[in-house]
Amino acid sequence: MTGRCLFGFSGEQPFLLPDNEGVKMNTSPVRMDDLPLNRFHCRIAALTFGAHLTDGYVLGVIGYAIIQLTPAMQLTPFMAGMIGGSALLGLFLGSLVLGWISDHIGRQKIFTFSFLLITLASFLQFFATTPEHLIGLRILIGIGLGGDYSVGHTLLAEFSPRRHRGILLGAFSVVWTVGYVLASIAGHHFISENPEAWRWLLASAALPALLITLLRWGTPESPRWLLRQGRFAEAHAIVHRYFGPHVLLGDEVVTATHKHIKTLFSSRYWRRTAFNSVFFVCLVIPWFVIYTWLPTIAQTIGLEDALTASLMLNALLIVGALLGLVLTHLRHIANFCWEVFAAGGNAGSHGLFAFRQFINAAAFCSLQHHHFGSQ
Repeated sequence: MTGRCLFGFSGEQPFLLPDNEGVKMNTSPVRMDDLPLNRFHCRIAALTFGAHLTDGYVLGVIGYAIIQLTPAMQLTPFMAGMIGGSALLGLFLGSLVLGWISDHIGRQKIFTFSFLLITLASFLQFFATTPEHLIGLRILIGIGLGGDYSVGHTLLAEFSPRRHRGILLGAFSVVWTVGYVLASIAGHHFISENPEAWRWLLASAALPALLITLLRWGTPESPRWLLRQGRFAEAHAIVHRYFGPHVLLGDEVVTATHKHIKTLFSSRYWRRTAFNSVFFVCLVIPWFVIYTWLPTIAQTIGLEDALTASLMLNALLIVGALLGLVLTHLRHIANFCWEVFAAGGNAGSHGLFAFRQFINAAAFCSLQHHHFGSQ
Protein backbone atom coordinates (compact mmCIF):
# COMPACT_ATOMS: atom_id res chain seq x y z
CA MET A 1 0.00 0.00 0.00
CA THR A 2 1.38 3.35 -0.99
CA GLY A 3 0.08 6.89 -0.77
CA ARG A 4 0.96 10.50 -0.44
CA CYS A 5 2.53 12.00 2.63
CA LEU A 6 2.49 15.67 3.59
CA PHE A 7 6.20 15.58 4.27
CA GLY A 8 7.42 14.16 0.95
CA PHE A 9 9.53 17.18 -0.04
CA SER A 10 11.98 15.63 -2.46
CA GLY A 11 9.67 14.75 -5.31
CA GLU A 12 9.24 11.10 -4.33
CA GLN A 13 6.10 9.38 -3.19
CA PRO A 14 6.87 7.98 0.27
CA PHE A 15 5.52 4.69 1.54
CA LEU A 16 2.62 4.68 3.95
CA LEU A 17 3.22 1.38 5.74
CA PRO A 18 1.55 0.82 9.10
CA ASP A 19 4.32 -0.79 11.16
CA ASN A 20 5.85 -3.42 8.83
CA GLU A 21 2.67 -4.26 6.93
CA GLY A 22 3.25 -5.18 3.32
CA VAL A 23 7.01 -5.66 3.64
CA LYS A 24 8.25 -8.83 1.98
CA MET A 25 10.73 -10.94 3.91
CA ASN A 26 13.11 -11.10 0.92
CA THR A 27 13.35 -7.29 0.63
CA SER A 28 16.95 -6.14 0.32
CA PRO A 29 18.43 -4.80 3.58
CA VAL A 30 18.39 -1.01 3.91
CA ARG A 31 19.69 1.33 6.58
CA MET A 32 17.12 3.26 8.60
CA ASP A 33 18.82 6.49 7.49
CA ASP A 34 18.15 5.63 3.83
CA LEU A 35 14.44 4.81 4.08
CA PRO A 36 11.77 6.77 2.22
CA LEU A 37 9.29 8.58 4.42
CA ASN A 38 6.56 6.31 5.76
CA ARG A 39 3.49 6.80 7.91
CA PHE A 40 5.44 6.47 11.13
CA HIS A 41 7.83 9.25 10.11
CA CYS A 42 4.81 11.43 9.38
CA ARG A 43 3.35 10.64 12.79
CA ILE A 44 6.51 11.64 14.67
CA ALA A 45 6.83 14.79 12.56
CA ALA A 46 3.18 15.69 13.15
CA LEU A 47 3.55 15.24 16.91
CA THR A 48 6.64 17.44 16.89
CA PHE A 49 5.04 20.08 14.67
CA GLY A 50 1.85 20.06 16.72
CA ALA A 51 3.94 20.63 19.80
CA HIS A 52 5.71 23.60 18.22
CA LEU A 53 2.40 25.11 17.16
CA THR A 54 1.20 24.78 20.76
CA ASP A 55 4.48 26.22 22.03
CA GLY A 56 4.03 29.29 19.84
CA TYR A 57 0.47 29.69 21.10
CA VAL A 58 1.42 29.27 24.77
CA LEU A 59 4.15 31.89 24.54
CA GLY A 60 2.10 34.23 22.35
CA VAL A 61 -1.03 34.62 24.48
CA ILE A 62 0.77 36.18 27.43
CA GLY A 63 1.26 39.47 25.57
CA TYR A 64 -2.51 39.92 25.30
CA ALA A 65 -3.23 38.69 28.82
CA ILE A 66 -0.88 41.31 30.30
CA ILE A 67 -3.19 44.05 28.96
CA GLN A 68 -5.85 42.94 31.45
CA LEU A 69 -3.52 41.62 34.13
CA THR A 70 -1.84 44.98 34.66
CA PRO A 71 -4.92 46.77 36.04
CA ALA A 72 -6.50 43.61 37.51
CA MET A 73 -3.49 42.72 39.67
CA GLN A 74 -2.02 46.21 39.92
CA LEU A 75 1.18 45.03 38.28
CA THR A 76 4.34 47.07 38.55
CA PRO A 77 6.51 47.20 35.41
CA PHE A 78 8.88 44.72 37.08
CA MET A 79 6.13 42.19 37.86
CA ALA A 80 4.64 42.57 34.39
CA GLY A 81 8.06 41.87 32.93
CA MET A 82 8.49 38.84 35.19
CA ILE A 83 5.16 37.40 34.06
CA GLY A 84 6.01 38.07 30.44
CA GLY A 85 9.50 36.58 30.65
CA SER A 86 9.12 33.83 33.26
CA ALA A 87 8.42 31.17 30.63
CA LEU A 88 11.83 31.90 29.10
CA LEU A 89 13.50 31.29 32.45
CA GLY A 90 11.68 27.97 32.69
CA LEU A 91 12.61 27.15 29.11
CA PHE A 92 16.28 27.63 29.95
CA LEU A 93 16.02 25.39 33.01
CA GLY A 94 13.90 22.76 31.26
CA SER A 95 16.17 22.41 28.26
CA LEU A 96 19.17 21.85 30.52
CA VAL A 97 17.57 19.61 33.14
CA LEU A 98 15.06 17.59 31.12
CA GLY A 99 17.47 17.26 28.21
CA TRP A 100 20.08 15.84 30.58
CA ILE A 101 17.53 13.52 32.20
CA SER A 102 16.43 12.22 28.79
CA ASP A 103 19.99 11.08 28.11
CA HIS A 104 19.69 8.81 31.16
CA ILE A 105 16.06 7.60 31.23
CA GLY A 106 15.15 7.86 27.53
CA ARG A 107 13.59 10.25 25.04
CA GLN A 108 10.05 8.88 25.12
CA LYS A 109 9.38 9.56 28.81
CA ILE A 110 10.38 13.22 28.57
CA PHE A 111 8.61 13.48 25.19
CA THR A 112 5.34 12.71 27.01
CA PHE A 113 6.06 14.29 30.41
CA SER A 114 6.97 17.70 28.99
CA PHE A 115 3.53 18.22 27.49
CA LEU A 116 1.75 16.76 30.49
CA LEU A 117 3.45 19.48 32.54
CA ILE A 118 2.49 22.16 30.00
CA THR A 119 -1.14 20.98 30.03
CA LEU A 120 -1.50 21.06 33.82
CA ALA A 121 0.29 24.38 34.30
CA SER A 122 -1.68 26.02 31.48
CA PHE A 123 -4.98 24.87 32.98
CA LEU A 124 -4.04 26.06 36.49
CA GLN A 125 -3.44 29.59 35.18
CA PHE A 126 -7.22 29.97 35.17
CA PHE A 127 -7.21 29.89 38.98
CA ALA A 128 -4.24 32.21 39.57
CA THR A 129 -4.94 34.97 42.09
CA THR A 130 -1.56 36.68 42.46
CA PRO A 131 1.31 37.64 40.15
CA GLU A 132 3.49 35.12 41.98
CA HIS A 133 1.09 32.32 41.09
CA LEU A 134 1.29 33.22 37.41
CA ILE A 135 5.06 33.54 37.48
CA GLY A 136 5.41 30.10 39.05
CA LEU A 137 3.03 28.51 36.56
CA ARG A 138 4.70 30.22 33.60
CA ILE A 139 8.06 28.91 34.80
CA LEU A 140 6.59 25.39 34.89
CA ILE A 141 5.23 25.89 31.37
CA GLY A 142 8.68 27.02 30.27
CA ILE A 143 10.28 23.96 31.83
CA GLY A 144 7.94 21.78 29.80
CA LEU A 145 8.73 23.77 26.66
CA GLY A 146 12.45 23.42 27.30
CA GLY A 147 12.09 19.66 27.64
CA ASP A 148 10.09 19.51 24.43
CA TYR A 149 12.60 21.63 22.52
CA SER A 150 15.53 19.45 23.57
CA VAL A 151 13.85 16.05 23.26
CA GLY A 152 11.37 16.64 20.44
CA HIS A 153 14.04 17.71 17.95
CA THR A 154 16.31 14.88 19.04
CA LEU A 155 13.63 12.21 18.70
CA LEU A 156 12.59 13.50 15.27
CA ALA A 157 16.22 13.61 14.12
CA GLU A 158 16.93 10.08 15.37
CA PHE A 159 13.91 8.62 13.56
CA SER A 160 14.02 10.67 10.35
CA PRO A 161 15.71 9.53 7.13
CA ARG A 162 18.89 11.44 6.35
CA ARG A 163 17.50 12.83 3.10
CA HIS A 164 14.53 14.53 4.77
CA ARG A 165 15.98 15.27 8.20
CA GLY A 166 17.09 18.82 7.54
CA ILE A 167 13.82 20.14 6.18
CA LEU A 168 11.76 18.33 8.82
CA LEU A 169 13.78 19.88 11.62
CA GLY A 170 13.89 23.28 9.99
CA ALA A 171 10.13 23.45 9.49
CA PHE A 172 9.68 24.01 13.23
CA SER A 173 10.07 27.78 12.85
CA VAL A 174 7.19 27.93 10.36
CA VAL A 175 4.85 25.89 12.54
CA TRP A 176 5.87 27.75 15.71
CA THR A 177 5.05 31.07 14.04
CA VAL A 178 1.63 29.77 12.98
CA GLY A 179 0.96 29.07 16.66
CA TYR A 180 1.98 32.62 17.47
CA VAL A 181 -0.41 33.94 14.81
CA LEU A 182 -3.23 31.88 16.34
CA ALA A 183 -2.36 33.42 19.71
CA SER A 184 -2.79 36.88 18.18
CA ILE A 185 -6.23 35.97 16.85
CA ALA A 186 -7.29 34.39 20.15
CA GLY A 187 -5.92 37.35 22.09
CA HIS A 188 -8.01 39.84 20.14
CA HIS A 189 -11.06 37.61 20.58
CA PHE A 190 -10.72 37.02 24.34
CA ILE A 191 -9.55 40.45 25.47
CA SER A 192 -12.87 42.24 25.67
CA GLU A 193 -14.86 44.21 28.21
CA ASN A 194 -14.82 41.23 30.60
CA PRO A 195 -11.95 41.91 33.04
CA GLU A 196 -11.57 38.17 33.70
CA ALA A 197 -11.11 37.20 30.05
CA TRP A 198 -7.36 36.76 30.60
CA ARG A 199 -8.09 33.58 32.58
CA TRP A 200 -9.81 31.95 29.62
CA LEU A 201 -7.11 33.12 27.25
CA LEU A 202 -4.24 31.65 29.25
CA ALA A 203 -6.11 28.44 30.10
CA SER A 204 -7.10 27.90 26.46
CA ALA A 205 -3.54 26.71 25.79
CA ALA A 206 -4.35 23.58 27.82
CA LEU A 207 -6.63 22.24 25.06
CA PRO A 208 -4.05 21.77 22.27
CA ALA A 209 -1.47 20.75 24.88
CA LEU A 210 -3.79 18.01 26.17
CA LEU A 211 -4.39 16.75 22.63
CA ILE A 212 -0.64 16.51 21.98
CA THR A 213 -0.14 14.73 25.32
CA LEU A 214 -2.73 12.08 24.47
CA LEU A 215 -1.39 11.56 20.95
CA ARG A 216 2.16 11.18 22.25
CA TRP A 217 1.16 8.42 24.65
CA GLY A 218 2.69 5.16 23.47
CA THR A 219 5.34 6.71 21.23
CA PRO A 220 8.24 4.23 21.00
CA GLU A 221 11.66 4.90 22.43
CA SER A 222 14.41 6.07 20.11
CA PRO A 223 16.28 2.99 18.85
CA ARG A 224 19.48 5.03 18.63
CA TRP A 225 19.22 5.92 22.32
CA LEU A 226 18.62 2.23 23.11
CA LEU A 227 21.75 1.33 21.15
CA ARG A 228 23.81 3.77 23.19
CA GLN A 229 22.52 2.06 26.32
CA GLY A 230 23.54 -1.34 24.98
CA ARG A 231 19.90 -2.48 24.66
CA PHE A 232 20.36 -3.92 21.17
CA ALA A 233 17.40 -6.33 21.14
CA GLU A 234 14.91 -3.60 22.06
CA ALA A 235 16.36 -1.23 19.47
CA HIS A 236 16.06 -3.78 16.66
CA ALA A 237 12.56 -4.79 17.78
CA ILE A 238 11.35 -1.19 17.41
CA VAL A 239 12.99 -0.81 14.00
CA HIS A 240 11.50 -4.08 12.76
CA ARG A 241 8.03 -3.22 14.05
CA TYR A 242 7.78 0.25 12.54
CA PHE A 243 9.95 -0.09 9.43
CA GLY A 244 10.15 -3.80 8.59
CA PRO A 245 12.50 -6.75 9.24
CA HIS A 246 14.73 -5.75 6.31
CA VAL A 247 15.71 -2.43 7.94
CA LEU A 248 19.07 -2.11 9.67
CA LEU A 249 20.11 0.51 12.18
CA GLY A 250 23.67 0.53 10.90
CA ASP A 251 25.04 1.64 14.27
CA GLU A 252 25.49 -1.70 15.99
CA VAL A 253 29.00 -0.75 17.09
CA VAL A 254 27.66 2.06 19.29
CA THR A 255 28.16 1.45 22.99
CA ALA A 256 26.87 3.21 26.06
CA THR A 257 28.54 6.56 26.64
CA HIS A 258 28.12 9.17 29.35
CA LYS A 259 29.41 12.66 28.65
CA HIS A 260 29.45 15.61 31.00
CA ILE A 261 27.95 18.96 30.02
CA LYS A 262 31.47 20.37 29.96
CA THR A 263 31.93 18.42 26.70
CA LEU A 264 30.00 21.24 25.02
CA PHE A 265 32.85 23.58 25.91
CA SER A 266 35.66 21.23 24.90
CA SER A 267 38.06 22.09 22.10
CA ARG A 268 35.98 20.00 19.71
CA TYR A 269 32.57 21.56 20.40
CA TRP A 270 33.02 25.03 21.92
CA ARG A 271 32.74 26.81 18.56
CA ARG A 272 29.40 25.13 17.79
CA THR A 273 28.19 25.88 21.31
CA ALA A 274 29.12 29.55 20.99
CA PHE A 275 27.69 29.79 17.46
CA ASN A 276 24.28 28.43 18.43
CA SER A 277 24.12 30.25 21.76
CA VAL A 278 24.84 33.65 20.23
CA PHE A 279 22.39 33.09 17.39
CA PHE A 280 19.52 32.04 19.59
CA VAL A 281 20.15 34.79 22.14
CA CYS A 282 20.12 37.34 19.31
CA LEU A 283 16.90 35.80 17.99
CA VAL A 284 14.96 35.30 21.21
CA ILE A 285 15.67 38.63 22.96
CA PRO A 286 14.36 40.97 20.22
CA TRP A 287 11.60 38.52 19.26
CA PHE A 288 10.07 38.29 22.72
CA VAL A 289 10.70 41.90 23.68
CA ILE A 290 8.83 43.02 20.57
CA TYR A 291 6.02 40.48 20.54
CA THR A 292 5.34 40.19 24.27
CA TRP A 293 4.74 43.93 24.50
CA LEU A 294 3.33 44.57 21.02
CA PRO A 295 -0.34 44.31 22.15
CA THR A 296 0.31 46.72 25.04
CA ILE A 297 2.15 49.14 22.76
CA ALA A 298 -0.65 48.99 20.19
CA GLN A 299 -3.23 49.77 22.88
CA THR A 300 -1.12 52.57 24.38
CA ILE A 301 -0.69 54.41 21.08
CA GLY A 302 -4.35 53.89 20.21
CA LEU A 303 -3.79 51.73 17.14
CA GLU A 304 -7.29 51.08 15.84
CA ASP A 305 -6.57 47.95 13.81
CA ALA A 306 -4.03 46.22 16.06
CA LEU A 307 -5.02 42.76 14.84
CA THR A 308 -4.16 43.58 11.23
CA ALA A 309 -0.81 45.05 12.26
CA SER A 310 0.00 42.01 14.38
CA LEU A 311 -0.98 39.58 11.63
CA MET A 312 1.13 41.48 9.10
CA LEU A 313 4.22 41.28 11.31
CA ASN A 314 3.64 37.59 11.97
CA ALA A 315 3.15 37.02 8.25
CA LEU A 316 6.66 38.40 7.76
CA LEU A 317 7.92 35.83 10.25
CA ILE A 318 6.30 33.01 8.30
CA VAL A 319 7.70 34.32 5.00
CA GLY A 320 11.17 34.54 6.53
CA ALA A 321 10.95 31.02 7.93
CA LEU A 322 9.76 29.61 4.60
CA LEU A 323 12.53 31.50 2.83
CA GLY A 324 15.06 29.93 5.17
CA LEU A 325 13.65 26.47 4.46
CA VAL A 326 13.88 26.90 0.71
CA LEU A 327 17.33 28.48 0.62
CA THR A 328 18.97 25.99 2.97
CA HIS A 329 17.48 23.15 0.94
CA LEU A 330 19.04 24.62 -2.21
CA ARG A 331 22.26 26.06 -0.82
CA HIS A 332 25.16 24.56 1.10
CA ILE A 333 24.61 25.28 4.81
CA ALA A 334 28.01 26.85 5.44
CA ASN A 335 27.75 29.13 2.39
CA PHE A 336 24.23 30.12 3.33
CA CYS A 337 25.36 31.16 6.81
CA TRP A 338 27.74 33.72 5.33
CA GLU A 339 25.14 34.87 2.81
CA VAL A 340 22.66 35.46 5.62
CA PHE A 341 25.25 37.51 7.51
CA ALA A 342 25.89 39.58 4.40
CA ALA A 343 22.18 40.17 3.88
CA GLY A 344 21.79 41.08 7.53
CA GLY A 345 24.40 43.79 7.16
CA ASN A 346 21.96 45.76 5.03
CA ALA A 347 18.92 45.10 7.23
CA GLY A 348 18.95 48.57 8.74
CA SER A 349 18.59 50.24 5.36
CA HIS A 350 15.71 48.01 4.29
CA GLY A 351 13.53 48.28 7.38
CA LEU A 352 11.57 45.79 9.45
CA PHE A 353 10.94 43.35 6.60
CA ALA A 354 14.63 42.71 5.99
CA PHE A 355 15.32 42.47 9.70
CA ARG A 356 12.65 39.82 10.31
CA GLN A 357 13.74 37.83 7.25
CA PHE A 358 17.32 38.00 8.48
CA ILE A 359 16.73 36.71 11.99
CA ASN A 360 14.40 33.91 10.80
CA ALA A 361 16.83 32.73 8.14
CA ALA A 362 19.72 33.05 10.59
CA ALA A 363 17.89 31.03 13.21
CA PHE A 364 17.13 28.28 10.71
CA CYS A 365 20.75 28.32 9.56
CA SER A 366 21.85 27.98 13.17
CA LEU A 367 19.61 24.97 13.72
CA GLN A 368 20.88 23.27 10.59
CA HIS A 369 24.49 23.86 11.58
CA HIS A 370 23.78 22.57 15.08
CA HIS A 371 22.39 19.25 13.86
CA PHE A 372 24.47 18.63 10.76
CA GLY A 373 27.65 20.66 11.08
CA SER A 374 29.72 17.53 11.60
CA GLN A 375 28.38 15.66 8.57
